[in-house]
Amino acid sequence: KNPRHLQQLELEMLQKMAATQNQQSGPDPQGAARLASFELALRMQNEAPLAQDLASESAATHQLYGLNNPDTEDFGRQCLMARRFAERGVRFVQLFHRGWDQHGDLPRDLPLQCGDVDQPSAALIADLKQRGMLDETLVIWGGEFGRTSFCQGDINNKKQHGRDHHPRNFCLWMAGGGIRGGTTYGESDDFSYNVAKDPFHVHDLQATVLHCLGIDHERLTYKFQGRQFRLTDVPGRVVKEILSRHADSHCPSPQACY
Repeated sequence: KNPRHLQQLELEMLQKMAATQNQQSGPDPQGAARLASFELALRMQNEAPLAQDLASESAATHQLYGLNNPDTEDFGRQCLMARRFAERGVRFVQLFHRGWDQHGDLPRDLPLQCGDVDQPSAALIADLKQRGMLDETLVIWGGEFGRTSFCQGDINNKKQHGRDHHPRNFCLWMAGGGIRGGTTYGESDDFSYNVAKDPFHVHDLQATVLHCLGIDHERLTYKFQGRQFRLTDVPGRVVKEILSRHADSHCPSPQACY
């Protein structure tokens, strides 16, 4: 039989069991949670194929996101599906583009990587803006660490130079969702080794993102193993310098974060 048909029968069985439980001994929180998870899964499975079907998008949209180019097609498809998910109320979408760990062959590989993502990333911002979605959608583009400014590998072979991992400073960009466009915050020293001005710690990033999502990161504080914890650990501040004017005191709650 059709697996979807079997899944529907299973859901109906759970619904009958929940109704019987309510009549005989009152509501069962665990049973209700199990039923809710099955119902949510079925709704997601029904909606996901529609959200991922890009055939309904215009040729101009395909070209905007670079779906007609083998270099940009993969990440472009992800960006376009992200916009379609956001339109349908998905709260969080995460995209991946791998291969940035260039310990060698960076002069060749880094331009290729940038070429893969530049057009689709710009298309996503432009598309969200022209649809009136950018103000309520926070877009974050970045990685988990930076790269050294000095080379790694054979110093006599410039074509094969690479860069090592570097956590002391690195950059990312954000757009929409209460972020002030065209703003640069933080500076490194002349060797891109240490922070020289306006440090922006990862906890500050977390606090700022939570603020843009309408969450006060200081509201939930709890004691664990002898010290206080919260969503951004103990430190972390909202960096208001990068927020738009209306988001400084109260940022709209974006419907999706990338």
